[in-house]
Amino acid sequence: MISFIKSAKTKKDFPDSLNEVVFVGRSNVGKSSLINALYKNKLAYVGKTPGKTRLINFFNINDEYTAVDVPGYGYAKRSDKEALDFDHMMSDYFSRKDTIKLVVMIVDSRIGLTEDDLDMKEYVESNGLRYLIVANKIDKLSNNELMNRKMKLFKDLDPVLYVSAEKKKGIEKIHEYIENIL
Repeated sequence: MISFIKSAKTKKDFPDSLNEVVFVGRSNVGKSSLINALYKNKLAYVGKTPGKTRLINFFNINDEYTAVDVPGYGYAKRSDKEALDFDHMMSDYFSRKDTIKLVVMIVDSRIGLTEDDLDMKEYVESNGLRYLIVANKIDKLSNNELMNRKMKLFKDLDPVLYVSAEKKKGIEKIHEYIENIL
């Protein structure tokens, strides 16, 4: 059974859990859509305006692990105070290294890793966390375009899975990867 646990902003409000899979990505990369496709449930809010997720959201996944949806980084319009609050919230969350078993970094397959994505990747690596890069929105590319992106934008990255949250293509590979990690 998949269920919402809670939303939290500060360390004292984070729930206790042993195994967490956290989903990160730039605003407007399809993170919420991917989470919903992955769990076949409308867990994450999908809005027309990027950056609607403002809190860290925790979901129980069949009593096996906790899926964690964090606010998107990069694009969303935020005041200086909101940006500072966001930095503190993310630092507090990622200080829980022992509970985080996998960071799923969602990127746009048409763009590759942006400067913000590279910063997140470096942050995750420097904290000794395992990660998976998920290149979303492959449905927006022709087969030739996808092959070109794989060879140019993603050639030195591993592991990378190519998916379409909208078309639900490649989603089962994410499940398999998570199961193998846990």
